[in-house]
Parts: sequence; structure tokens; C-alpha cells
Amino acid sequence: MAEKELHTEDKIIDAAREVFVEKGMAGARMQEIADKAGINKSLLHYYFRSKEKLFDAILSQVIGGIGSMFGTMMQEGVSIENKVKLFVDTYIEVFQLNPFLPNFILNEITRNPDGFIELFSRSSIEPQKFFEPLDKQLKLEGYSIHPHDFIINTLSMTIYPVAVKPILKRFLFDGDEQQYNAYINSRKESVYTFIMNALSGYKI
Repeated sequence: MAEKELHTEDKIIDAAREVFVEKGMAGARMQEIADKAGINKSLLHYYFRSKEKLFDAILSQVIGGIGSMFGTMMQEGVSIENKVKLFVDTYIEVFQLNPFLPNFILNEITRNPDGFIELFSRSSIEPQKFFEPLDKQLKLEGYSIHPHDFIINTLSMTIYPVAVKPILKRFLFDGDEQQYNAYINSRKESVYTFIMNALSGYKI
């Protein structure tokens, strides 16, 4: 693909991401995305036939980034402590950038689980290849927790505050976006500390 086409496609994806953040999947309109990208709607449809295709492109980027994170985590020499830090930091940053994703992912898992699993497969994320070495490392470092619980507990603590953003922002921060974002950012350290303290209870 030519450099100009790549630049245009990147502009469209960046514009779509902003609109999805502001309006959500249901409220996003192709014309608004085209206006934000500074192109006409016909050119937008040339690159992406629908907002669903656009969302797939964004989701593929996000999952690709998650795949890279998993690859880094699985490198030899990365301790459980550093795995937790990388996992928490990466997921919180991903969902800060894409706050519309948690609810969309949950809907897609319910609506089309096979399609969602296929998207992960295309991004070379194979959980079964991740759990076995993680289980081995947990045991080697003296932790008795099952890797499924380790991952699910960590995911829940990072995803939930973003999935319920409207409630948290309204009732905890009186609707203040900056206070909410500062809180989510501070969770990198608090979630990491909580998980490491919890893991100490699983020390053999």
C-alpha cells in the first residue's frame, strides 16, 4: 500500500477512534468520522465500507498490541512480579485509549463468540500456549494459584472500572472527566500492589 494511502487510512482510524470514544459504537456515524478525518464520505467508504469494518480495524490494532504484550511477558527471565506490572500497565493504557472497548467486547463475545475467537487467532494470541508456561513459572517461583485465576482476577480489576465508567464518573467524581482519568491512571500502582499482596497468600 502506498505511503499516502497508509497515511489516509491511519487518519481515518484515529478519527474513528475519537468518535467511538465520544459516541460509542451505536452512536457513531460515518459522516462524522469522515468530517473528523478531513475527507469526504465517499473516500471513507473506499477504505472502509461500514463502521463495523472500521471498528474491526481498531480492534485488530488493539488485539495486536495485546499480543505483543503477551509475547514480551512470556520471554524467559521476566519474573511474575514484572509480568504483573506489564500486564496491569498495558491493559489499563489500552482501555484508557479505547474506553468503548470493554462493553463492545462483552457484546461481541455474547453475539458472535466464534468470530471473536477467530480475531484473536489472526493476531497469533493462543491462550492455551500461554497458560502452561505461566503455570510452570508460578510453581517455580513458589505460588500455588491456578493461572486461570491469576489472569481472570487481573483482567477483572483492570477492565471493570472502564466498563462502568459512566457510573464511576458520576457518583465518585461528580462527572469530572479529569478526576476519573487520574483515578484510572493511579490504578496501575494500586492494582499491581493489590495483586502482589494477594499472591503472597498463595506462597507455598
